Amino acid sequence: MALTKQDRRLRIKRRIRKSIAGTAERPRMSVFRSNKQISVQIIDDLSGKTIVAASSLIKDIAEKTTTKLEQAELVGQAIAEKAVAAGITSVVFDRNGYLYHGRIKSLADAARNSGLKF
Repeated sequence: MALTKQDRRLRIKRRIRKSIAGTAERPRMSVFRSNKQISVQIIDDLSGKTIVAASSLIKDIAEKTTTKLEQAELVGQAIAEKAVAAGITSVVFDRNGYLYHGRIKSLADAARNSGLKF
């Protein structure tokens, strides 16, 4: 029996999470993408705490955007600004089972251009 898209993504996610973990020095940047929105969290896995988060539901981003790709870029810039303000410069990127393409790539590139290293 063939896997559904969701099952396939969850399998990939589990495979990625075996080797990726966030520490206090280099936390994990986890991306979630739905059909309409995109959100990202910077997580310290050792303490189990979310340090910084950004989403396309933030008022500034929700008012500006026209396409989902632009939305992802703005979220990437926002998370990078918040992370740098919190003293985080380097992260481990967790694409959460999504292909590194489209909105995920756009978010990652915007975060890199705004000062995050991964």
